[in-house]
Amino acid sequence: MATEQQSKPTTTPVTHDQWLAAYGATPQRDAEFLSLSGEEVKPLYTAADVDDAPDHIGLPGAFPYTRGVYPSMYRGRLWTMRQFAGFGTAEETNERFHYLLDHGQTGLSTAFDMPSLMGHDSDHSMSLGEVGREGVAVDTLDDMQDLFKGIDLGDVSVSMTINAPAAIMMAFYVVAAETQSPHPVAAHDLAGTIQADILKEYIAQKEWCFPIDPAMRLMGDMVEWCSTQMPRWHPVSISGYHIREAGSTAQQELAFTLKDGLTYVQQAVDRGLDVDDFAPRLSFFFNAQIDFFEEIAKYRAARRIWAKELRDTFGAKNPKSLLMRFHTQTAGVSLTAQQPLNNITRTAIEALAGVLGGTQSLHTNSYDEALALPTEDAVRIALRTQQIIAHETGVVDTIDPLGGSYYVESLTDQMEAAAYDYFRRIDELGGMVEAVKQNFCQREIADASYELQGRIDHGDRIVVGVNRYTEGDDGHTEILRIDPALERKQIDRVQGVKGRRDASAVEATLAALKQAAADEGENLMPHLLDAARVHASEGEIIHALQEVFGSYTETPVF
Repeated sequence: MATEQQSKPTTTPVTHDQWLAAYGATPQRDAEFLSLSGEEVKPLYTAADVDDAPDHIGLPGAFPYTRGVYPSMYRGRLWTMRQFAGFGTAEETNERFHYLLDHGQTGLSTAFDMPSLMGHDSDHSMSLGEVGREGVAVDTLDDMQDLFKGIDLGDVSVSMTINAPAAIMMAFYVVAAETQSPHPVAAHDLAGTIQADILKEYIAQKEWCFPIDPAMRLMGDMVEWCSTQMPRWHPVSISGYHIREAGSTAQQELAFTLKDGLTYVQQAVDRGLDVDDFAPRLSFFFNAQIDFFEEIAKYRAARRIWAKELRDTFGAKNPKSLLMRFHTQTAGVSLTAQQPLNNITRTAIEALAGVLGGTQSLHTNSYDEALALPTEDAVRIALRTQQIIAHETGVVDTIDPLGGSYYVESLTDQMEAAAYDYFRRIDELGGMVEAVKQNFCQREIADASYELQGRIDHGDRIVVGVNRYTEGDDGHTEILRIDPALERKQIDRVQGVKGRRDASAVEATLAALKQAAADEGENLMPHLLDAARVHASEGEIIHALQEVFGSYTETPVF
């Protein structure tokens, strides 16, 4: 019979090193056991790897929200299935929107073409060959009205992925809603998100119209205006997605995204806004890469850091201010042109990581997007991927099913520590705006991207169908081709609008806009709405502001 002392279980968890010693296992540091971000993955994780403080992990819907922002999560409501769409003119994209809604999509996400993202009208010389190619062309209020024709904007959540001209596009959208027939919708009743994350543009995506400081002012004007006029609208979606697509690690995506967000919060507070008046309407946009557990840990760490910073640094009192709600898109950069049907599997795994990480909305990439804009068939498969996860896998039946996993909790802690280390380095440079001006973030991403590509090129990181298992390529894949005639159609359209509008009214509103831009204390949103109502074009509005703000040329990074 065992004595009481002999039968008493140990309370000290076994460490990884003790396990190695006890079982004679040999530690290995090998490319095969590195995460996508280049971090070492141990062969075993135990309770010794996890912080056991009572409030460290918490419960769903409770501080620090590591396990999710809502108590019931997907048992109460599934994530929004929001497929990104946009190509050609407003009419073509409107047809795709109706197609997606008819096939079960629950939110709309708008992709704009390159001229629209860069602030050029379709008839500008810089737009030649790019009109409607990567997204929908929107030049004026008329395009925005046609884009959402037949869609009740009071009954659908709309997302718009645009940054430097975001305030202009939002003005077009607000006026389109208030003039919609037969049911006009007031700004107060509109729900959705516009990306507007301008710091991310200088860091990663490189689509800008103005120098950094006036661009920050324009974004701040929009956030301030929305805080009183559009309570259901998210005026900025702080985006790590494009930072990751540019080649960052998961840790860099987490740190730079959150630091961007905290910088926007500080800017709004400096304007005199109460943090609880705008923070509940901030949202985030993250990438879902192929390293399954690393991505899940990233989302969990993001929620925890945001809650702590909003409560402890900014003194937020409203619990809603502490909630990091985010949209997720599967990783475009993970898709391969070789054996493109493999991308269906990649997207499914990445989408599952987003769901297990607690996302509020999700876009699944189509398998053909490494080749062209997606076909309707490819889009339907991508949407069905989400529906299969939601209705067949059982992962929505319980909340945060990976919570408490030694590996996941340890990774979450490591992510949090890595983010705070970057925060410290950025603060030493004078904050995020100054760090961007000094190209700190850009250099970090470039180095990470170079390292990962080297691992792929040397075969240390296997990419199926690219550097391993390359036999049996799928051959020809049908792709979506944009009719070149659509460019001429859009040019004629914007020139037609310019020809029939009240030119004197346009001139007067643009003059008032420039005068307001010269006064740093005046909010520009009312003037942008005035310009939208008289059918001023995006390019004309951008040009007027550039006369005051100037333009921007990036300093090369070597």
